[in-house]
Amino acid sequence: MRNLFVSAAFVAMSLFGLSAQAAEPIEAGKQYTELSSPVPVAKPGKIEVVELFWYGCPHCYQFEPTLNPWVEKLPEDVYFHRIPAMFGGVWDVHGQLFITLDTMGVEHRVHTAVFEAIHKEGKKLATPEEMAEFLAGQGVDKDAFLKTYNSFGVKGQVALAKKLGMAYQISGVPTMVVNGKYRFDVGSAGGPQQALDVADQLIAKERAAK
Repeated sequence: MRNLFVSAAFVAMSLFGLSAQAAEPIEAGKQYTELSSPVPVAKPGKIEVVELFWYGCPHCYQFEPTLNPWVEKLPEDVYFHRIPAMFGGVWDVHGQLFITLDTMGVEHRVHTAVFEAIHKEGKKLATPEEMAEFLAGQGVDKDAFLKTYNSFGVKGQVALAKKLGMAYQISGVPTMVVNGKYRFDVGSAGGPQQALDVADQLIAKERAAK
């Protein structure tokens, strides 16, 4: 019984320590970087949170189970969206895949399946034809996908995503940006949950500044 009590006390102290750590104020230059030139947001009037990611990134894949429940609970004044990081090669191919799915309005339905195809099933998804074949099994029309993938509109969005990645001055993923002003990643924040704690504090900072 004594051992159970000691264990319970240890767990309680551990949880308290985690709470205290999460509540610790953040500082520019430590947990996050303040951009010298703010980047315009997609929806003025809302507090924007961007995640820059790559479907082929294992850290992005591991971040998903922590990130998604947080996104679902964001308040109405916060706008979250993903932007694919474009560093050339297959990064650009997968980025165009994401933008195509988003343009078609099916990204929310197949986003997790794409991640799992790459990281659990060993699929490369390195060509539009391979993507179309896989997505057909997810209920996405092959011809419609290929037509959209090669469309002028999608190519324009790819160019915009590249410009935004450069404006945010990212060097890796997953990286988050709050309101076009503050950039941080899972590593600099201290872990997946800590990254969301940083995001919460920066959201509160922007809300208080309105």
